[in-house]
Amino acid sequence: MNLMRITASVQKIAEVIASVINVDVTIVDCELNRIAATGCYGDHIGTKVSRNSVFGFALRQGEGFIIDNPRNHMACKQCEDQHQCKEHAQVCCPIKVYHETVGVIGLIAFEETQKKSIVNNQENLMAFLHRMADLIASKLMEEEKTEKIKLLARELEIVLDAVDRGIIAVDAVGKIMHFNLKAAQLFRLDEKSVIHRNIDEILGEIDFYDLKMRNISIKNREFSYKKGAYRVRGIYGINPIIVGMDTVGYVFTFSNISEALNVVNDVIGSAIETKFHHIIGESEGMARAKEEAQKAAESPSTILIQGESGTGKELFARAIHFQGSRRRRPFIPINCAAIPEQLLESELFGYEEGAFTGAKRGGKAGKFELANKGTIFLDEIGDMPLHLQAKLLRVLQENVIEKIGGREYIPIDVRIIAATNKNLEQKVMEGEFRKDLYYRLNVIPLNIPSLRDRMEDVDILVGNLLRKCNHKLGKRVEGIQTGALRILQNYQWPGNVRELENTIEYAVNMCSQNQISEEDLPKRLKNRENQEQSNADTRVMTIRELEYREIEKALKLCEGSKQSMDKAAELLGLSRATLYRKLKEYQLKQSQSETNVSF
Repeated sequence: MNLMRITASVQKIAEVIASVINVDVTIVDCELNRIAATGCYGDHIGTKVSRNSVFGFALRQGEGFIIDNPRNHMACKQCEDQHQCKEHAQVCCPIKVYHETVGVIGLIAFEETQKKSIVNNQENLMAFLHRMADLIASKLMEEEKTEKIKLLARELEIVLDAVDRGIIAVDAVGKIMHFNLKAAQLFRLDEKSVIHRNIDEILGEIDFYDLKMRNISIKNREFSYKKGAYRVRGIYGINPIIVGMDTVGYVFTFSNISEALNVVNDVIGSAIETKFHHIIGESEGMARAKEEAQKAAESPSTILIQGESGTGKELFARAIHFQGSRRRRPFIPINCAAIPEQLLESELFGYEEGAFTGAKRGGKAGKFELANKGTIFLDEIGDMPLHLQAKLLRVLQENVIEKIGGREYIPIDVRIIAATNKNLEQKVMEGEFRKDLYYRLNVIPLNIPSLRDRMEDVDILVGNLLRKCNHKLGKRVEGIQTGALRILQNYQWPGNVRELENTIEYAVNMCSQNQISEEDLPKRLKNRENQEQSNADTRVMTIRELEYREIEKALKLCEGSKQSMDKAAELLGLSRATLYRKLKEYQLKQSQSETNVSF
């Protein structure tokens, strides 16, 4: 702490002391700078006092004392002016803050009458000086606290200006006391015209009276602000400032709608980023679909993805989005079949406050607004009601939306990817889907093959799903036995990859060994396999399948007997060498019929 901060106050106190005691006064700080003085030393303010002086001695001792015999007192022994000293008496009183000596008050008597006054009133004099020292110390502490408050206020101001939301603080009646840089930019405010004005004058849509009556925090309300030709829409929140039992003010936070949507994208978009290499499949049909999708990703045109349920339409939509130029913007999916018809419109387009009974205060942004500058994925578009198809057509034609209860169109920039498992051309012919909307959506058609049309992908899908299920369930299933894999490859998979994923998760849960066996598969798959074997299904088996099964059967029949391989070769009509070659080709072991396939 430095007395230099309060030199004006210290000088006034020095003058008071001099007038009361009628002696010259000098006050120094901890660096022995003369910061206040009266009488003959008045012209020496700002100069330094010697460290060998009585002031230096007093600083080192930290105690008050009276010198009535200058030149002979121990405090004077090292003074350079010891033998030329003209002073008749001196008094020194330390100034202490938190037990630290920060300065010294010194009284100097140049006449005998002054000396006698000091000597005769030593006790009262020292008590008075200690009170003056305490007064100076309290002034210094007050100044320190004021400086700290100013520093904290400045630090807080810097922090608030760094926040990416506008902040306005008001008192209990709504008068603006402070606002940060972001609020100034958002509402184009300047301090002179705003401070102490009521916030209602800035944002007339806020029901401040209602806020005061309820005295609760409010989040995610929409606002609209106009100033001349300038307009901004966004979201605000309010938090009361409560001290003890009293509400002394409120803090308003504001976000520009586009910035708020970027936050939405950070939370729900990038967290599930998908690329084309995440889509598993090497079959010809899947390779072609991925190639077409990658080309479509580079275009802003609307895409219609068609495929059965469970084929991965949303996975393709995400990969297209994250491969394209909008990858850093929101990806907002919505299933048009999963939301009741009466709610779908508000989910897609949003609504204004008071649009209908039960509408949230402040209204709500719809999926299209959330997807602005990004991509919206309209899954199961074939289930969209006709009256909403008309509103969607307006979005595609004019790039605007109209909220429920809204009085104006809101411009948006959204790429639309739609998907369906229905035959939209048939629905158009039946009058259940608008022809003009169909053509608007079907600019780039993309067909995803069903799993039964790419059965060669089953084994690599199983390997991938096995790793996922191990991680999810905390298990260590290393692979799948050939018989079990063959059952999966022969099944028709009406539920496609989604059904396969469900099947593998079931099998991993049931598996008690390190590999999935036929016994671990769901009964519906095994029953179908048994039915096909017993009913002489119309499906024609390939020569390789027949050969594999007969070799497997012969090995089972001869297992455990002496010279089992010779007997098996004899049953099959093969030489022993040919049988061994077939075993290697089909990865069969001579001692067991079930070989293991690991991933």
